[in-house]
Amino acid sequence: MIHTTAVIDPKAELADDVKVGAFSIIDAKVRIDAGTTIGPHAYITGRTTIGKNNQIFQFTSIGEQPQDKKYAGEDTELIIGDNNTIRELCTFNRGSMQGGGVTRIGSNNWIMACVHIAHDCTLGDDIIMANNASLAGHVTVGDYVILSGYSLIHQFCTVGEHSFVSFASFVYQSIPPYVTVAGEKAKVKGINSEGLKRRGYSAEQIQQVRRAYKVLYREGNSLEDARAVLSEMSADSPEIEPLVNFLNSVERGIIR
Repeated sequence: MIHTTAVIDPKAELADDVKVGAFSIIDAKVRIDAGTTIGPHAYITGRTTIGKNNQIFQFTSIGEQPQDKKYAGEDTELIIGDNNTIRELCTFNRGSMQGGGVTRIGSNNWIMACVHIAHDCTLGDDIIMANNASLAGHVTVGDYVILSGYSLIHQFCTVGEHSFVSFASFVYQSIPPYVTVAGEKAKVKGINSEGLKRRGYSAEQIQQVRRAYKVLYREGNSLEDARAVLSEMSADSPEIEPLVNFLNSVERGIIR
């Protein structure tokens, strides 16, 4: 299961059924759980933990030190969950001490070729990142987000669950849950209704999300007033609660 040309440090911890392709390099502090496949010419380094049943394709760089001038060789970490597909030429960096020391990627994510995930990012589950999408440092991405090809997320932004970022959009502020943004300088375009349908949201639930979107974006409310109205709505519409929680916790300004 391990190609004869692969170079694996004796201190690395690999489950018995892990497959490693030709000319891949796995360093000492790496741990890889059962069912994971590493393609040829991959480089996995640093204190990196990779869960079960991941498929990592060729020419990836996983766990390299952060691209941060303040980094001084600290023993930071990258943690990857289960059942992720990570395609060719992806680059995932470890955390930095200024950001808590950990870059964390969840499970069941579909990450296409040439994606970059910088230091101290936190990704949830069931995310799609298309080719050449990139996250700057300290970005948080919620569950079921779709980042289209060449989309760029500015550092310290939060991308709320079930949101959608269109092709080649630059996101410079946080995106609330359920919202679709598009344009070179990303602007709000509506809710991700198609995505919600695919995930089993009922017509009534989607209508409630639309109502919440209008409160936030179409009725001229201040952010403070919108928070108050949405908080009241969430008592009868649980699908609005993630939006309320987001608005109460996000530190960087939201796209409006």
